[in-house]
Amino acid sequence: MGDPATADRPDTAPGAVYLITGIQAAGKSTVAQALAQRLPRSAHVHGDVFRRFVIGGRAEMCATPSAEALRQLELRHHLAASVADEYARAGFTAIVQDVVLGELLPWMIDRIRTDPLYVIVLSPRPAAVAAREAGRAKKAYGTFTVEQLDEVLHAETPAIGLWLDTTDLTVDQTVDEILRRAEPVRDPSGA
Repeated sequence: MGDPATADRPDTAPGAVYLITGIQAAGKSTVAQALAQRLPRSAHVHGDVFRRFVIGGRAEMCATPSAEALRQLELRHHLAASVADEYARAGFTAIVQDVVLGELLPWMIDRIRTDPLYVIVLSPRPAAVAAREAGRAKKAYGTFTVEQLDEVLHAETPAIGLWLDTTDLTVDQTVDEILRRAEPVRDPSGA
């Protein structure tokens, strides 16, 4: 018997996953949405949604996070990876976007089972991020500074996937670069 999610669609092939990360206000949500809109079967998975689902007992991230804040961050990333895999299994390209930095990047990559998996790291210069943050209603910075997160990005995050300095790129140009240059981070054949 076939998979119930695709049983009525014999033409549905497994999809792919794009993980888009970067520091807060780097443009992840905007770029992920634009990428999803360019693809014929796509789903935009907002990682931060899983943080907002926690009502009682939420532990927020900060410069010196508690063990509980780290546990909740890992849970959030694990849930986003699982949802992305389910969309891909149903034949969609899932675009997951969230702040996934430092040692958590390879950790999350290990949780995403779908191949191909593309990792995109948006890395605009700190001055551009600060300007974007100043110009938007939603404020991402409070316990961190742009410079602190940029340091974590560049000093502690492994160089996996396609890193893009998007300082001087429009959203459309960024998506063009992703579609043109991104390569899977794992060999889909399993070799």
